[in-house]
Amino acid sequence: MSIIHDELNKLGIACESISILQDKDGITVARIISDKKSYVVKCFQKDEHKRELKNYRLLASLDIPTIWVIASTDSALLLEDIDCSSTYRLGIEEDMSDSVVARRIVVWYKQLHSQGYSYVCQHGESMYDEAGFFTIENIGCIKKKTGTQDAPAWALLEQNYDAINDLLRKTRRTLTYNDFYYTNMVVARDKSSALMFDYNLLGKGYAYTDVRNVLSSLSEEAGKAFIDEYGKFDPSEKALDDVVSVVVTLYLACLRDEFPWWAQALLDEIDTTFIEKITFLRKFL
Repeated sequence: MSIIHDELNKLGIACESISILQDKDGITVARIISDKKSYVVKCFQKDEHKRELKNYRLLASLDIPTIWVIASTDSALLLEDIDCSSTYRLGIEEDMSDSVVARRIVVWYKQLHSQGYSYVCQHGESMYDEAGFFTIENIGCIKKKTGTQDAPAWALLEQNYDAINDLLRKTRRTLTYNDFYYTNMVVARDKSSALMFDYNLLGKGYAYTDVRNVLSSLSEEAGKAFIDEYGKFDPSEKALDDVVSVVVTLYLACLRDEFPWWAQALLDEIDTTFIEKITFLRKFL
């Protein structure tokens, strides 16, 4: 708990109790009681995680709703405790099947995307971009680690790589959240609004990446409500994402000591539908 005490000392805050909520990968989250009020403090020990501090400031500057940041240091955030809010609650698994909640979170995403285009155009050159993982070297890494070197889909992808990568570079970027799930969501108790928090993976990308990311967690009915509320998206972005996201996700899965269960379905695609996706994308190249 020393890191929590150190950051609270920087803020000049005395606390009566500390309860650790998370302590993983250099990020420590704790609930504290100070002057009989409850807060959440989030501390970052690694420089790459400290980008979340900047991302909170960025969203605030663009008037995109976030949970309330009460104070901060160069390596910690003091946040409101949503569990004690009379207005909001933390997301629950049932929200993934709730069409009303799905429509409410669309409002937040559309604001993020609409505000993000001009920001990324002016300031986004060095921002985190998951598409940066789409490289020939990373494709080779996937093939070797998964033992799929002989799959015809990889040969077709490599034949078209330059053209796909050219389209990827030309596709318009905006701010993207990249980490949708109910554990990162806040919902108004009357379901009048919803927003995402935890911005470590916030970066730049093409808007459809967020649409796909959300739909992968929502039920079919809630997903239809999300799309109905979101409106049209660029079909070339979907075709591009159908290919690029498979490579990006499999590469990130291959970085782990054990191949994760959530990437198995994409690995199965290499011998089933991936060739069809690449062939369809060629229409836009």
